[in-house]
Amino acid sequence: MAERPAYPSDLSDARWALIAPRLDAWRQARTDAGVGGRKPTYDLREIFNAILYVNHTGIAWRYLPHDFPPWQTVYGYFTAWTGDGIFTQINYELTGLARAKAGRAAQQSAGVIDTQSVKTSTNAPLASQGIDAGKKIVGRKRGIVTDTLGLLLAVIVTAASASDNTIGIDLLDQAKATHPAGQDLGRRRLQEQGHRTRRHPRHRRRGRHQGPAHQRVLGVKRLWVVERTLGWIMLHRRLARDYEALPDNSASMIRIAMIDNLTKRVTDETTPTWRDI
Repeated sequence: MAERPAYPSDLSDARWALIAPRLDAWRQARTDAGVGGRKPTYDLREIFNAILYVNHTGIAWRYLPHDFPPWQTVYGYFTAWTGDGIFTQINYELTGLARAKAGRAAQQSAGVIDTQSVKTSTNAPLASQGIDAGKKIVGRKRGIVTDTLGLLLAVIVTAASASDNTIGIDLLDQAKATHPAGQDLGRRRLQEQGHRTRRHPRHRRRGRHQGPAHQRVLGVKRLWVVERTLGWIMLHRRLARDYEALPDNSASMIRIAMIDNLTKRVTDETTPTWRDI
């Protein structure tokens, strides 16, 4: 890899060491299967650094600085890793390490759910958008499940018109599939607690349900945990609005922001955000 000036978003050696084994194994598996054609030209660390640069700064792929690999190559790896679930796998592995560092069991036993509606850019097809009638936002809705430390367990991106209860059920199914120890957070529990949730007087007057599914899993007293996580990801400028054409790519951008957070937790490092610049 040619030497270049470091960007604030670049991975340190210690942080890269946490990610490299999964990416190296992915590339080797593709090579063994005869996928990808000619011998890879670009260093995987530079590819991941370029993706982090987009995630942190919010620039369009075409505007990647020239000292990174070509934007078409970087975007190609981004979509391939999204399709192959690599970001999900890395997030899962790092979550276990971060929980162990915090003195917790590697697998969580509880979760908190929340949703966030955001506006989209012109890249997003109209068919993937909707209107959040409560927040008066036209765009998409992000649903996430975190553990009690605020670490990401599952994420779904849908049209903003999707109901929180439906998103909550899908999120719990995804969390159970990825984190088997969370089997107690089941579909039936969410539905039963959802029916018992009391309505706030202000929402009764307006004819709306009290709100998001997190209040029907661990209760309002833990709401701040998941809201803090949404605050963390919003420090990555690419997530200030939904710029992705595909909802799956949007979910990957959220996972990448959390991967950045998790590697720093495990290595006790800090990285400036766009607000610090």
